[in-house]
Amino acid sequence: MVESYLNIQKLRKSLMNQINQLKNDKGEIGTDGIKKIIPYDKPFLFIDRVISLSNNRIVAIKNLSEKDDFFKGHFVGFPIMPGALTVEGLGQASTLLVRNNIPNHNEKDILAYKLKEVKFIAPILPGDQVRFEIDLIAQDERGAILQGKVFVKENLVAEALLMLAIVNKAEFRAKYSR
Repeated sequence: MVESYLNIQKLRKSLMNQINQLKNDKGEIGTDGIKKIIPYDKPFLFIDRVISLSNNRIVAIKNLSEKDDFFKGHFVGFPIMPGALTVEGLGQASTLLVRNNIPNHNEKDILAYKLKEVKFIAPILPGDQVRFEIDLIAQDERGAILQGKVFVKENLVAEALLMLAIVNKAEFRAKYSR
């Protein structure tokens, strides 16, 4: 039992070193590093930079431009970021945080399982810098519970309780591949 625990601790330290190697001198992770950790890419990557990452908290940002395609049709004449994409940004940052705590995270897929208490407080507009702040409440080998908040400047614009599932990547993709 003790030996198993020590092996898990070694794996976690190794994993943290892998992700920590992607950090720059300021301790931040840029877009290229993010794409090495989570399976997303443009135009559906909603994190530009990770400002800080620990075992139980992440702060990430997304810079929005009036050129972002979703602003063209949501809402016509008064562009705002769709709430679903705001939650997607929370989910991507949460996925990165959860992966930071999983040995061999590349062998797993992290999936949205349940969202609770989702609140949209103010619109997010073209040109805004969106800051995602997520705290890990609990995590085991099956999943994680996280509290996420979204800010523009210092204003809270959205929040949600997220539950994510952790699944074996090969099994999951084999089961659902077409």
